[in-house]
Amino acid sequence: MTRSSPHNALNIVVLVSGRGSNLQAIIDATNNNIIRSRVTAVISNRPGVPALQRAAEANIPSTVIASYHRPTAEFHDALFRTLTSLNPDLIVLAGFMKILPQKIVRHFSGKIINIHPSLLPAFRGLNAQQQALDAGVRVTGCTVHFVDEGCDTGPIIWQDSEQIQEGDTAETLSNRLLLKEHTSLVQAIQLIENHKVILQEHETLLRRDP
Repeated sequence: MTRSSPHNALNIVVLVSGRGSNLQAIIDATNNNIIRSRVTAVISNRPGVPALQRAAEANIPSTVIASYHRPTAEFHDALFRTLTSLNPDLIVLAGFMKILPQKIVRHFSGKIINIHPSLLPAFRGLNAQQQALDAGVRVTGCTVHFVDEGCDTGPIIWQDSEQIQEGDTAETLSNRLLLKEHTSLVQAIQLIENHKVILQEHETLLRRDP
């Protein structure tokens, strides 16, 4: 993976669709020198979402590429053009509620990561928290993974678990998992910027040497 400086700092573009709490976790980690990488742009497929305000408050340029009331192919083309013009080292899907087209996934292969609220490969897709509750499992969690052409099927980088408590709802479970998502996403970026992640075909290896 291309590095943006000798200090392993990555130029990150974050794709969002909503409140942007995972975006904020990355911004905070940068400001607190937990990671060296920087968010250089934010792209939203929805106007007026809180994530855009978070970007503005952090002086990060943002772009809205609306995905509604337009042909899907047109949206994909606009997103592809914007991403290629930005030429990021890493693309982070932080609550981005659209599936990336094949041409973006292939063009940026090994440079796109996603955060998902389950211990993949369990409970892929939407409503993962409710899926876990419906299945009656006692432990779930979150996963940071590279994005491939499937739905939540890419090589796993980092996972963290969360005990399901008696009386949990999808909302209460989601709220607890969100805190795990924040730390897991930052941990994954740390591993990538420090060359600790080795991507080999359909799996990842973590380098243990200093």
